[in-house]
Amino acid sequence: MTRQRETVEVDPALFRAVYDSPAALPGAHRWTTGEHDVRRIEKLLNMPPGSIGAPLWVSGDTPDCPKCGRRVNWLDIVSSALSAVHDRNMIATVILGDRKYVNTEVPDAIAGVHCVDCRTRIEGLRSFKCHNWAYAFEALEAVRERMAGGPVPA
Repeated sequence: MTRQRETVEVDPALFRAVYDSPAALPGAHRWTTGEHDVRRIEKLLNMPPGSIGAPLWVSGDTPDCPKCGRRVNWLDIVSSALSAVHDRNMIATVILGDRKYVNTEVPDAIAGVHCVDCRTRIEGLRSFKCHNWAYAFEALEAVRERMAGGPVPA
């Protein structure tokens, strides 16, 4: 029986001990989001180019979209979350912030993810994480301001 999903903040030392290794990710396959799609995430979130500099890991049972064959990654998760679950600031804070979050449920498939290109429902993704351990608070605020339509930093 699967427990209801709950996300809790954890101490950075515990987060590193459990999640630092890609081997900790559930599923048959583990891969990172490619550079091109990381830049697409920044554009989707209205972040300054180059804001995301850490590996964005994904794991699951099948790495590719069953319809178009595209490698599924954080771009699909972010675009799906924006349409139904989270806002841009929340996602940016998770990717760039210094607080670390984990989901406490048994690693069932991540619900509600669709391929960003062909909109096919993606099943079998098990986990996703980012190794960006800390983003300077002031820099994160500048990114948020830019995301809200503020001036581009000089």
